[in-house]
Amino acid sequence: MILGCISYLFCRFTLATGSNLIQQKGLPKMPVPPLKQTFDCYLSMLESIVDTDELKHTTGLVQEFLMAGGIGEKLQRSLERRACKTGNWATDDYMKSERLANRKPVVIQSNFGILFKRKDFREKHGQISDTLPVEFMGGKPLCMKQYEQVLSSFRIPGLTTDSLVFHAKSSKAAKHITIVHNCQFFKLDVYNSDGTPLTLEQLCVQLHRICSSSLLTDTEHVGILTTQQRDIWFKTYNYLLQDKTNKESLSTIQSSIFTVCLDQAISAVSDEITYRRSGILQMLHGGGSRWNSANRWFDKGLQVIIGEDGTWGINSSHATADGTVVMAMCDYAVPLPMPQKLHFKITPKIKKDIEKAKQHIDKMVQDLDLRVMVFDHFGKSAIKAHNMSPDAFVQMALQLAYYRIYKKCCATMEPASLRMFTLGRVAAIHSNSRASAAFVKAFDDPKKQNGRKFIKKTMDLVINGQGIEEHLLGLFSQAIEENIAIPEIFRDTSYNKAFDFQLSTSQVRLNVIFYNCLNFSDVKDHRGQYFLN
Repeated sequence: MILGCISYLFCRFTLATGSNLIQQKGLPKMPVPPLKQTFDCYLSMLESIVDTDELKHTTGLVQEFLMAGGIGEKLQRSLERRACKTGNWATDDYMKSERLANRKPVVIQSNFGILFKRKDFREKHGQISDTLPVEFMGGKPLCMKQYEQVLSSFRIPGLTTDSLVFHAKSSKAAKHITIVHNCQFFKLDVYNSDGTPLTLEQLCVQLHRICSSSLLTDTEHVGILTTQQRDIWFKTYNYLLQDKTNKESLSTIQSSIFTVCLDQAISAVSDEITYRRSGILQMLHGGGSRWNSANRWFDKGLQVIIGEDGTWGINSSHATADGTVVMAMCDYAVPLPMPQKLHFKITPKIKKDIEKAKQHIDKMVQDLDLRVMVFDHFGKSAIKAHNMSPDAFVQMALQLAYYRIYKKCCATMEPASLRMFTLGRVAAIHSNSRASAAFVKAFDDPKKQNGRKFIKKTMDLVINGQGIEEHLLGLFSQAIEENIAIPEIFRDTSYNKAFDFQLSTSQVRLNVIFYNCLNFSDVKDHRGQYFLN
């Protein structure tokens, strides 16, 4: 099954969007929400998390911003003009501010991990041994562009902002994948000279060759450099490029269709709960320098991870595609030349940088706290029987739990897909509001009624391109682009509090036996993000 997954990925998803071009061109552009609507929702959201004086001050700033003929209307008109000229006005701002300009490490902070049901590998052989249909949501076709961005893609570290490169549809499209075993990298050609993909048997032979020629004694921990802060990795990356051998190896890794990480076994795991916790951590960060964190290349768009102990899943770049897209991909899961080992020249400086990276990832691993819970008392059917949205039910449960612990409400977000629009990515559903605050504060009072319909209404607005955060970010970016003094509304302390998410939650549906995901890109410090099934 593992080899089948690898084979399917390289020989089918390179054609993922070829038959969907007509559908893709028919997608609508992302609309710019009405100005007053956005700020009405903004004030409602703030009412639950700021005090009375702060809210009064912010309300005054909003009124000033919305004055007829004022700066708000000017920026709104500029944003509407930009929306007419671009494929998606919100996606560019999202990529710059949330992904590529973020200087935090991509491991834990940005990339997400997916864990699948454990396989029963009894020997080494077990470890190594169509086009996509258009997707719809609410009867409307979704943008399929992200599928071709997952494969043959990579992230290049920059000084102030990173860049993304996509080779899947270019003339430079690769014919190889990268295999990592014992922290050593190998180029594996996956197409024969006549253009046909390798069979499962041929792949198995090549993977055996790689495993037998990559001894632990030859380990080079170059992969762990991709776990560093982006500005630190940028300096080391450019130093590596100065050597011809290093440059060729880096180019081979970057241009590959995807990376397969053949991991060493982690400590013995007997029960399912422990497997889920230890497994998702392996998918997320590799366990640190003593385990598999160096057996990765976190700048790749897609890494398929397979452990000797049956742990397997995916680590994927959130910059190239959203979790829902990668999860959907997982639903479809001649004499040959020797695989080519990639070599790096490890100078004393690079060795020093590697040691620093080891210390850095080990600290990140120690600072991350994860708990796994399997809730099987009831499911979505029981919730729907009471005429409630399962997602809204869980969202309110999380807010109630937070309120009971901290005796206050907090900024809460849930991502929603914008793929009903051309090049759409995700937008934030701000599920905290005056209604949600009233609900959690009155929950233990049997005389009070709930306001459960609010979150569903907010979700519908966001999915249809009416998100608050994206609109505000667009207005802010427009002010910068036009060299206009940043409006006071964006300097307000309430603005920072509104998007300092103490609860960052997600749910991802998938038609596989079991999965789990984690992504810490939207949270501060070491607060986790929940993926709800």
